[in-house]
Amino acid sequence: LVRKAKRINIECIVRGYIAGSGFKEYENFGTICGIKLPMGLKDFSKLVEPIFTPSTKAEIGNHDINISEKETIKIIGEKTFNFLKEKSIALYKKASECALEKGIIIADTKFEFGFIGDEIILIDEILTPDSSRFWDLKNYQAGKEQNSFDKQIIRDYLEKDLKWNKTLPIPELSKEIVKKTISQYEKICNLLING
Repeated sequence: LVRKAKRINIECIVRGYIAGSGFKEYENFGTICGIKLPMGLKDFSKLVEPIFTPSTKAEIGNHDINISEKETIKIIGEKTFNFLKEKSIALYKKASECALEKGIIIADTKFEFGFIGDEIILIDEILTPDSSRFWDLKNYQAGKEQNSFDKQIIRDYLEKDLKWNKTLPIPELSKEIVKKTISQYEKICNLLING
């Protein structure tokens, strides 16, 4: 069943660990999306509590930008912001608990929401290797690269191997990277379903 929703133009990102663009901001300012974090965190460190760090929902070809609570409220209003924050953190916590039982850390994830009439519903895919960072619990160690089961393999290939500057045109992926990515996606599916 497919229903047309009016998208809320915010990506609802929840972080239980510090990584990616969040860690880059933290290194420079000690914050993520204006949220002050304790000093001395390493890349991939676990946060005391998950944090809600929204970003803009950019048009195709542009980049999403992490924004503060205040900036988000200006875009979507306080009532909608509070609802999205509460539901996003609750979804993340529930999914994280389930994944941990299977030996998987969900480091962070993003949700998208939309309106059908006055009701806010989840839209788009959720908790996939495209929208979440999945790490192997048994090999987890803060400060070290993680054993990932998500699109990190593609990020690394584009940024480290091809030195892509994130402008158009987007480089084509090699057949080898596509094959490795499919393999990682199949692994996380099997681990989450079968443990």
